[in-house]
Amino acid sequence: MRTALASIVSGVLFGAGLALGGMTDPARVRGFLDIFGDWDPTLAFVMGGAVIVMAIAWRIVPRLAEPIFAGEFHLPTKSDLTPRLIGGAALFGIGWGIAGLCPGPGIAALVIEPAAAAIFVVAMLAGMAVVRLFEGASS
Repeated sequence: MRTALASIVSGVLFGAGLALGGMTDPARVRGFLDIFGDWDPTLAFVMGGAVIVMAIAWRIVPRLAEPIFAGEFHLPTKSDLTPRLIGGAALFGIGWGIAGLCPGPGIAALVIEPAAAAIFVVAMLAGMAVVRLFEGASS
């Protein structure tokens, strides 16, 4: 119960931060990517804030015996760049640039502009399902 509550509070806080930062507005994201046009630096400040928080977290985590809401830390163990990782990152970036949304802001936008965000979320879920189908067929 405590873990579920922490997850809900974290998700609401994350969504509220995205909404307050304007990241649920696809035009703002596209404005950031339009470096030769009417460039909007807002996303750079949101990313910078995230980098600062994570830099602090990465310094604190090694000093903790265990996480507050889990039995152990689940930190990344791989550092290699695979074609699958690079292809996925490129596909993510292309989709982000076209739609102006990525998964977090897309879900948060369901509260603000449900009709437009629902199209994105349905397309995102369909894409995830297609990937799972291909992964299942190749195994």
